[in-house]
Amino acid sequence: MAILDVFINFIQVTMPPSDVIILTDPASDLSVHRKGITIYPIEGEYSRDKLMLQRIRSYITFLERKLQEHSQGQRLINHYIFTDSDIAVVDDLGHIFQNHQNFHLALTFRNHKDQPLNSGFIAVRGTPDGILRAKVFLQEILSIYSSKYMNASRMLGDQLALAWVVKSHPSFDTRRFTKAQAFVEEIGGASVLFLPCATFNWTPPEGAGQFHGMPLDVKVVHFKGSRKRLMLESWNFLSSSSDISDMLCLILASGRTKYDF
Repeated sequence: MAILDVFINFIQVTMPPSDVIILTDPASDLSVHRKGITIYPIEGEYSRDKLMLQRIRSYITFLERKLQEHSQGQRLINHYIFTDSDIAVVDDLGHIFQNHQNFHLALTFRNHKDQPLNSGFIAVRGTPDGILRAKVFLQEILSIYSSKYMNASRMLGDQLALAWVVKSHPSFDTRRFTKAQAFVEEIGGASVLFLPCATFNWTPPEGAGQFHGMPLDVKVVHFKGSRKRLMLESWNFLSSSSDISDMLCLILASGRTKYDF
């Protein structure tokens, strides 16, 4: 709950007009009573071994419901960004939809042979066409996940399925993952915007000797694994200084030492 609370704090500071929708198990007891926060229960299998699989299913269910709302006459266009809860949004992400007009969904990539795509950040354009094509794309990911990577259902299966779907597209050039530059590619009928993790899904280095610096234009910090404690420390530091750059300097310095959850 502390991580979730800090996740919300960062968004409300950097993107104040945004609403936060928490997709969760109907049986969970999330006592979050804050303005702009919606608890959105979705039935499913939330066991630890199926959690990553359920996450994709929940995204699909959410998009199906939004499509239904549009079919019933809703005219308001809301864009959506699905993220893990252990991230800190440190800059307004609305410019993704403003600067890149011709995409249906966005994924983040890194230069990694087996896992070039990280599922902790997926943006969806909130038009009926964008929602529909993103839903169909995620359904393909779910199908590949279920048929090929159930042995990795506890962890990484979704990322392996993402990589398989993208890399198996005949015209896709995997060399594009080696350069930290955004690009758009048509994948299975969807226009997919690929954003570099170095900016939109950056993870602090972990452990002594693993320090490699930090991009100056980072907009999303992903506190994976044992880095979650650093997420709490970063928010406390930001609260005391009210300066994002000071908070990022704290993360930069903390990359030199090992820290535990």
